[in-house]
Amino acid sequence: MSLRAWSLLLVLCGTIFLEGIDVAMLAVAVPTVRADLGLTTGTAAWVMSAYVLGYAGFTLLGGRAADLLGRRRMFLGWLTVFLLFSGLGGLADEGWTLILARFMTGVAAAFMTPAALSIITTSYEEGPQRNQALLVFAGTAAGGFSLGLVIGGLLTQLGWRWVFFAPVLLAAAILVAAVRLIPKEPRPARAKGGFDLGGALAAAGTMLLLAYGIVRLEHGFDGWTVTAAALAAGLVLAGVFVAVERRAATPLVRLGILRKASLVRADLGALLFVGSFFGFQFVATLYLQELRGWSSLQTALALLVMGVDAVLAPTLTPRLVARFGNARVILGGFVLAVVSYALFLPVGPDWSYAAMFPTLLLTGLAFALAYGPLTIAGTEGIAEEEQGLASGLLTTATQFGSAVGIAAVTAVYGIAGGGLGGFRAALVVPLVMVALGAVVTATGVRGQRPADAGEAPGGTSEVPSGVPESPGGVPESSGGVPESSGGVQGAATKVTV
Repeated sequence: MSLRAWSLLLVLCGTIFLEGIDVAMLAVAVPTVRADLGLTTGTAAWVMSAYVLGYAGFTLLGGRAADLLGRRRMFLGWLTVFLLFSGLGGLADEGWTLILARFMTGVAAAFMTPAALSIITTSYEEGPQRNQALLVFAGTAAGGFSLGLVIGGLLTQLGWRWVFFAPVLLAAAILVAAVRLIPKEPRPARAKGGFDLGGALAAAGTMLLLAYGIVRLEHGFDGWTVTAAALAAGLVLAGVFVAVERRAATPLVRLGILRKASLVRADLGALLFVGSFFGFQFVATLYLQELRGWSSLQTALALLVMGVDAVLAPTLTPRLVARFGNARVILGGFVLAVVSYALFLPVGPDWSYAAMFPTLLLTGLAFALAYGPLTIAGTEGIAEEEQGLASGLLTTATQFGSAVGIAAVTAVYGIAGGGLGGFRAALVVPLVMVALGAVVTATGVRGQRPADAGEAPGGTSEVPSGVPESPGGVPESSGGVPESSGGVQGAATKVTV
């Protein structure tokens, strides 16, 4: 890729890195924030949950808005909103201000992340070039979360408000670079029938209610009627959404996209894998801090080894994908995660770090193998005008996955009575989730084979706007262009000159 193409990718990766460190730093800082502001346990929990609600509730709308209203416009506008409300969080003196700031930060991420992902999938040619870009993007996301744990611990020592102000500085730098590097695009033509306002409202309501119900699962049987009511209302509204979309002249979500098996398999696999990962990380953090008495910084340093995926995702994974194809590499990641979580099940009250190290390392390796190829499979073979929608569906799946994983392990831990027995019971949840994901992924492996790197699917090519390639063109990969997890390549390849 050319220098400009790499520079654009760096800016877009900066966004997902920003999101990763933002979440991770706050996770480490919440106990200090609670003590400093005198927040109740419930308010402190909502400081974390508000972000998930905003993110999960509006990601689907955010992805489609990028297609309909302009990817650059959505990216720059909502990155600015992210910056402003992160700053508001740093200035907050009351719990409600923090909750509002986190909710709006989540909403901003719901619009800017699918926009960033769809800019990648429409600016880099499908095949080795796009795969490399997506794997770098995925590795950056993981690196942001891993480094965020450590950075959060250090900044909290200086003052918890820096956990909010640091993202402001990073977001400002990304915004300045993005204005220069993200190519301007023609204003999308107004669709016949106008914007699907009914579908947008139904989608947002559905996602908010389901996300709220999932977050409430962490309370176990306490207040179960409210949890059940929220989930039931969300499902009813989902039915309303489907009915609206079937009748809309220009639906927010073209329901036919859900007939693409590789997309559905990738989204479901991402939900289960990310859910298992965050569920395990949450349990491991509680184990180290509550049962073992480790400090937040000690815990962050212990978990840092899981950040090995930030190095392997853009280096090793592309080679494996080129040789074996997406589906096989994804399945390898799931199988590795099954082994990893199983090794941690007999965790003891005084385990040494050496005893924990294999699981932490294998978890990072599994993430490197699975997450990036899942991103490729979830957006491969999708028409350019629906890349934002596909990105929104994938991001929605990952957000719901993280919410399900954390809520489920918390609920099981509480039901099991806490303590070491509770930790062991909770560890079964990520193991089950990742095992189910392996079964789902395995259905896409049969018949899949890597394609020839030099062969453009369908013999066609397009010229994308804004990301010029090096004069020599795109070098062929030694292993070829991988197919999607469903074994079907995209219908068009972008060739830049």
